[in-house]
Amino acid sequence: MDYQEMLFKFIGGLGIFLFGIKYMGDGLQNSAGDRLREILDKLTTNPFMGVLAGIFVTVLIQSSSGTTVLTVGLVNAGFLTLRQAIGIIMGANIGTTVTSFIIGIEIGEYALPIIAAGSVLIFFFKNLKWNYIGQIIFGFGALFLGLELMGEGMQPLSNLGAFEELMVSMSDNPILGVVIGTIFTLIVQSSSATIGILQELYAQDLITLNAALPVLFGDNIGTTITAVLAAIGTTVAARRAALTHVIFNIVGTVIFMVILAPFQIYIEYLTVKLNLEPAMQIAFAHGTFNITNVLIQFWFIGLLVMIVTKMIKGEDTLIEYKAKHLDEIVLATSPVLAIRQAKKEIIRMANYSQAGLKEAIEYLNRMDIKSSGLALQYEEAINHLDRQITSYLVKLSTHPLTPQESNEHSMLLDTTRDIERIGDHMENIIELVDYQLRNNVRLTDIAKQDLDKMFTLTVSTVNKAVIALEENNVNLAKEVLGLEDKIDKMERTLRKQHILRINDGLCEGNAGIVFVDIISNLERIGDHAVNIAEAVLEK
Repeated sequence: MDYQEMLFKFIGGLGIFLFGIKYMGDGLQNSAGDRLREILDKLTTNPFMGVLAGIFVTVLIQSSSGTTVLTVGLVNAGFLTLRQAIGIIMGANIGTTVTSFIIGIEIGEYALPIIAAGSVLIFFFKNLKWNYIGQIIFGFGALFLGLELMGEGMQPLSNLGAFEELMVSMSDNPILGVVIGTIFTLIVQSSSATIGILQELYAQDLITLNAALPVLFGDNIGTTITAVLAAIGTTVAARRAALTHVIFNIVGTVIFMVILAPFQIYIEYLTVKLNLEPAMQIAFAHGTFNITNVLIQFWFIGLLVMIVTKMIKGEDTLIEYKAKHLDEIVLATSPVLAIRQAKKEIIRMANYSQAGLKEAIEYLNRMDIKSSGLALQYEEAINHLDRQITSYLVKLSTHPLTPQESNEHSMLLDTTRDIERIGDHMENIIELVDYQLRNNVRLTDIAKQDLDKMFTLTVSTVNKAVIALEENNVNLAKEVLGLEDKIDKMERTLRKQHILRINDGLCEGNAGIVFVDIISNLERIGDHAVNIAEAVLEK
């Protein structure tokens, strides 16, 4: 037995298989348009719709782990509630069974011509749409080529005594099969790959059905590791969503381990009734497991929420990306009320800019990655609200407005843009601190004190501008205008002082770049705060 050839064919085939799934998923995603967030956001009005959305997106990207990671990210960003996320995760478990049915189609001998057809579309067609179709076809062929190579690598295992003993042990002890399936998927981080390997083993009579089924259950537990890894360092709600995925698959496995004997009889009955090939038997087992698991646990979503809430305690910093006050009905009926609603949303957006600035200061002073993550979430929320508010105000402009309403409408559009720019400068500061950390750049204590002074002045200026906008406070708006000179003078003074420190050898050149760029961004934030104050005065 040539162990090297076995190993090389197996790991090479596994690599090609994983690449095929990824490439096919990318092609499907690109051809459909990169709107997964919007799909999940709009379709998850209730848990049932969440299940459908989870199925759809998982079929689209050919990865339940990818859908779950995306869901965890959306919960982390405040786009989805925990209840909505649980529905999507359940749907993702059903959607991933499509891959095993694809694998069950016996077309491995046509893998190479399929790859060739995909290559032609990728390399000889300039149209992006055809390139994406080529990606799908190429990935589809690579998936089967990888399976063929893995199958060839595993064939000699039938002559290996240790492997036969392991299969006997797994038949006698189903829990061992669950453990093996879990560990293997933890390593590979793709349940589609491990189920594909299981289908090949079963097709070659290297494993019996009663040993294969527990491994199949373990594969579903192992795939949860990707979501767990994605949830590290995220919000409490996101960590709860990842834990729900783990509990969901473990509970499903426990249920099916209890009914393992009748479940095996059911699969054998389907095999005879539908004349199923071995690989398709595993696909039907996988599909039945996940669909039944969803049908059972769907009614206990509330209980799952309660369990994970008790297991992971804590309150979240709530950053809601969705607009709260933009009512489409009001647009046509009352422009005055619509302007008022838009202003409320702009105040929310402005409050996010203040909170994000404070997190940016924390990140600079303490180098706490949590502050960086929060600041970037605030910036993303600002961008999202900017798009929603701008779209709302543009729609409002198509309705008849009085001169006063038109004036306020223009002021709100300008203010929205200024707040969005504050968010951009905040993001620039985060990137500068990231650069400082990556390149081990050290700021002197004097430089840190100077930055603290300018941060304090800038945050105070933004705060007063927001209050002036909210309350239409002319006096406070004038005070903000008076702070403009102070910010500009401080920026010029600090810049000169830092250059002197560099010339005296007290500060490194890289540190100078970071320092000067941070105060430059703060000065521009001050300018945008002044623009908001001027808008209040003009009104």
